[in-house]
Amino acid sequence: MIVGIPKESFPAERRVALIPASVTALTKAACEVVVETSAGYLAGHVDAAYQEKGATIVPSRDAVFAAADVIFQLVGVGANEPTGRDDLPRFRNGQVALGFQRALGNPEALQDLARTGATVFAIEMMPRITRAQSMDALSSMSTVAGYRAVLLAAAPLPKMFPMMMTAAGTLSPARVLVVGVGVSGLQAIATARKMGAVVSAYDVRPAAREQVQSLGAKFVELPLETAEAEDAGGYARAQDEVFYRRQRELMAKTVAESDVVITTANVPGRRAPVLVTEEMVRRMNPGSVIVDLAAERGGNCELTRARETVTAHGVTIVGPVNVPSMVPFHASQMYSSNITTFFTHMVKGGRLDLDLTDEITRETLVARDGQVVHPKVREALGLAPAAPGDRSD
Repeated sequence: MIVGIPKESFPAERRVALIPASVTALTKAACEVVVETSAGYLAGHVDAAYQEKGATIVPSRDAVFAAADVIFQLVGVGANEPTGRDDLPRFRNGQVALGFQRALGNPEALQDLARTGATVFAIEMMPRITRAQSMDALSSMSTVAGYRAVLLAAAPLPKMFPMMMTAAGTLSPARVLVVGVGVSGLQAIATARKMGAVVSAYDVRPAAREQVQSLGAKFVELPLETAEAEDAGGYARAQDEVFYRRQRELMAKTVAESDVVITTANVPGRRAPVLVTEEMVRRMNPGSVIVDLAAERGGNCELTRARETVTAHGVTIVGPVNVPSMVPFHASQMYSSNITTFFTHMVKGGRLDLDLTDEITRETLVARDGQVVHPKVREALGLAPAAPGDRSD
């Protein structure tokens, strides 16, 4: 098989789906690798580095798609609303596409991709099981986002993070609140703690308390009914508006006392819940900072504007999108390892073996043989469940 690596076409994307170090793993799996010229340049990888590892450099995107049996991408057709559909004519029947597809958030684009005859895998659908941890690109990118969020907050904050004992007196540490303790939230906690801030965190899932405390942060307790707050995959469940309204009322005091608030709450396939209202922002001290990692999905803060930094009531509100691309070298390294491990997991004897009794393969497979086959994506499209034989060999 030939694995193709096109240059990422999402606007301002700096990552690459495969780094030179991962080429070796693919060649050991009896695959060849073709890379579009300069595909890795913005992530710090020149064409010569790929060639040294045995990859072939081709001059254009069309050349990659024409040569490859398998396409590795970071931002796939569904996740790349500005330019992703431009690739639809390039895909062909039987070609395999792997990447972030935003399968639940933009299922219509996945249906169009399915109609090309491509076999499509959405890496964000990776099950959260122990043997899939090395393939979990969503967690990898969330780690990068959580780290970077703290730096985005530190720059405009008119305070330093650590407590300092100086000849001019003692400087008190910054107070950081992290809302949402998934992978990005945990990394934000760890990074803020390393920088010397006093950190507290809140999550609707009671199980998050131990994780927060293990990082040396304080877990914020709110008297809410949270027995059904976590789904089988370990993600927070969406709650009704009554729940969110009560949550905001109880959290207002904690937000007001914080110098920095980092919000990370996302629900797959749905708009992000509003957790910080304008009234809560109004009560924060001037100079405070909010970094909203849910900006691309509508924002956890009522005043967030995606891709913008705004000031309201003296508070700076940062609405970044595609945060992992801000750290392209290490983000690419992590993603490349994830997707290579995932792909080689399905390769047997130099061929792709789709064993749908395997949970990893089954849960990431979105489209095959001209149609969407994943039950959740079909449901999002309003389609009837697939026939029993459609998802098995």
